[in-house]
Amino acid sequence: MSLRYAYNTNGMTSHRLDDALALLADCGYDGVALTLDVAHHDPYAPDLAGRTRRLAGRLDALGLASVVETGARFLLDPRRKHHPTLVSPAEDDRTRRREFLRLCVDVAVELGSEAVSFWAGVPEPGTDRDRSWHWLVDGVRDVVEYAGRHGMTCALEPEPGMLVDDCDDWARLAAEVPGLTLALDTGHCLVSGRYDPAAAVRTFAASLGACAIEDMPRGRHEHRAPGEGDLDFPAVLGALTEAGYRGLVSLELSRDAHRADTLVPAALAALRLGEQQSRTSTELKVGVR
Repeated sequence: MSLRYAYNTNGMTSHRLDDALALLADCGYDGVALTLDVAHHDPYAPDLAGRTRRLAGRLDALGLASVVETGARFLLDPRRKHHPTLVSPAEDDRTRRREFLRLCVDVAVELGSEAVSFWAGVPEPGTDRDRSWHWLVDGVRDVVEYAGRHGMTCALEPEPGMLVDDCDDWARLAAEVPGLTLALDTGHCLVSGRYDPAAAVRTFAASLGACAIEDMPRGRHEHRAPGEGDLDFPAVLGALTEAGYRGLVSLELSRDAHRADTLVPAALAALRLGEQQSRTSTELKVGVR
């Protein structure tokens, strides 16, 4: 079984969306991780319904599956990065984030996407963490229940420095929100948490709703191209294969849009090489036995 790879559009912001999709298809990707943002499929621009129908047709014509990503930096507030969040102190702000996530679910349903991925947010200074956690549980439950009524998978991604920082934080949240799946960014495991990336895959395999991969230097939250950090790609890809994971494995290289023309094909080649190295290692181990 070969893994299925996607590339996140937040790393292709110098390309028009249609050109980006064509590049992914021509390079052999199985899908796209679509970040709804000002550059690509802005959910607040006119005629969202019509644009989404046309995009669904384009994805189908290119043979690309999709997941919807919700991490646009300045879409909701042009002056504050990632604001507002599900843990913002003002109720109106939290409501605005929830409504945005519901809108993302609507787009994902129309596209036939595999999942919608989102994150918790960073509590503002001086905010009580127990209150923040209560707000988070309420917001996530609302979004998951809405998605469930529409048959869509919701996956929450632990992000270094956020209220849900690692896989154990996710497990605590999932225990309070039935139906929530894990969006595992394997690179993040090198920054925070108690799990080696491959171990995280094995431990949480049954809960995976989405998965991302990129290289990352240990201890620093810097998304890098394969070969530029400390991630053991064969180990992670081997763990995903052993787990029988069939969802898209998405490359997230949001700071590399300036070299997407060369990085898009090179990154896919590196992933396929890592997958082959994992298979070879497994075959050798079996042969030794």
